[in-house]
Amino acid sequence: MSIANIVCIKWGNKFPPYYVNRLYAGVKRNMKRPFRFVCFTDDAGGIRDEVEIHPLPVVPFEEKMVKAMTTGKRRGAWRKVTMMKPDVVGLEGPTLVMDLDVVVSGSMEGFFEHAPGKICMGRDWLERRRRRVGGHGSVYRFDPGKHDFLYTEFEDDIDIAVAFKGEQRYISLTAHKYKQLEYFPDGWVCSFKRQGIPLMPLNFFIEPHLPKTCRVMCFHGDPKMEEAIVGAGSKLRYKTKPAKWLRELWLDSHERDWMPL
Repeated sequence: MSIANIVCIKWGNKFPPYYVNRLYAGVKRNMKRPFRFVCFTDDAGGIRDEVEIHPLPVVPFEEKMVKAMTTGKRRGAWRKVTMMKPDVVGLEGPTLVMDLDVVVSGSMEGFFEHAPGKICMGRDWLERRRRRVGGHGSVYRFDPGKHDFLYTEFEDDIDIAVAFKGEQRYISLTAHKYKQLEYFPDGWVCSFKRQGIPLMPLNFFIEPHLPKTCRVMCFHGDPKMEEAIVGAGSKLRYKTKPAKWLRELWLDSHERDWMPL
């Protein structure tokens, strides 16, 4: 088996280092082939030694990108595009980019075997409902040597790229333009708040669900894992009973004894 690349990015103080550590642990439990786990970050403190640390990529459009990241609805997301810079830290071959607010819940092998040579994403739930092209940006696969246009088109005209209103729409529609977009099979990438939490008012009485086909559960928006594991949430629609299955999938083994149910 070829070595698999797993890449994540951590900047600012939104996510503590244990989000990186637990993502690494989840990948390790669910990967048979050797893998390279890379984290781009502006603060490596607290990240486990097995993770390959690199500074955030330096790009010529930094000023414009920072402006895009601090205004509008999709603040912050554009930093991920810098990881697709050609020849960055020697990445070669299929590379899986993962957000930090996801939990690995099943085999990761298929993410490197499905639709080889294509840019693959989970189907975005809202875009499916709208009957539009669109993948979700929490988990996607590309090849830096084959899909450099994802970076170069952004670099060539960042204003047009930002008009896509979010990096996942930019990646989806640019990949689609080049006839390189494929979706991972339905059920592999799931949304906790859309597929895990029962509809209101059942969410107050029934525990959150982990679909049998789910390989990566995404905690985009709210609640995040800390809230879901104890049954908390900032909105009535997303308040839940404790997601007990998260204890095994996300917590470190020594934490499972004292973390409240």
